[in-house]
Amino acid sequence: MGAFAAPLLALLSARIFRRRAVALATGVGAALHPAFLWNSADVQSEPLFTTLLLAAGFLLLVATDRPSSTLALLAGSVLALAALTRASALALAPLLAAPLFDRRYPFRARTHLAGAALLGFVLALAPWTLRNALVFGDLVPVNDAGGNAFYQGNSDWAVRFFQVRSRDEYLRWVHAMHRDMARQTEALRAAGRTSPSERSRFFVSRAIAERSADPVGWLRLMARKSWEWLRPYPTPWFWARSVVAAVGVFYVVLFALAAIGLIRAPRPGVRAFALGLLAVSMAAHVLLLVVWRYRVPYWDPVLLLYGAFGAGGTLLERWKR
Repeated sequence: MGAFAAPLLALLSARIFRRRAVALATGVGAALHPAFLWNSADVQSEPLFTTLLLAAGFLLLVATDRPSSTLALLAGSVLALAALTRASALALAPLLAAPLFDRRYPFRARTHLAGAALLGFVLALAPWTLRNALVFGDLVPVNDAGGNAFYQGNSDWAVRFFQVRSRDEYLRWVHAMHRDMARQTEALRAAGRTSPSERSRFFVSRAIAERSADPVGWLRLMARKSWEWLRPYPTPWFWARSVVAAVGVFYVVLFALAAIGLIRAPRPGVRAFALGLLAVSMAAHVLLLVVWRYRVPYWDPVLLLYGAFGAGGTLLERWKR
């Protein structure tokens, strides 16, 4: 499934930039992208999620360009499938209203496109949400992991994580954290608080109580999580120095080329959408839980798209001239 990311990125590039060479370069770059290859080497959700996310974006772009309510409906449905793969994609649902801001069409037509996309999202998500309501008696759109993730990313365990300096320390930290989470979950079960919403609310309130004792420390933790999301290199104490250095150089170059591409790119509406995707995905993860590889499905496709355009459609053309 992850292999579909390459042709999807090539198709997106062709539609956004209208340059065949840049589109081909984008597809080849995606096929050889180290992070995509690494994710595809194991049974993880990232390859499937990346493909579904790109497919939803491509369908929404085509639906807006034509325009087509049917394709908009399909785009929303595919994004719902992405949310069922990784619940963090729920935060992207408001981006389905992007056709409202395309002034090429009358407001009524734009409303139909945005409404169809949002309707597709709700209809595709509804069977699973209904199933959760019937089984648990709770309104759970996808799963109850939000409270758990918020606790892991904002409790004292998150503070201790950023004090880890070796792989052995990390293994001790993760085993201790999982034991503590299992102990608290068992205590909730013994107290009869077994519904998903009760469990989620408990972990959220527990994390807020721990961090409220040190508001300045919470701000420092948020800043540290933001850097954890943005840094161009992988975890130094987990990977070999050569890997950290090579990946760091690669991402610094990719970030720089993407910045050039974003500045010089046509279609400012699409650029605003891409920047919105970057901002929303980062904010959602910084609020909950940041893991460096979680950034790859959200940010790397945008970096590759605009990085290829920045290199081939901007720098190379200037050099030729």
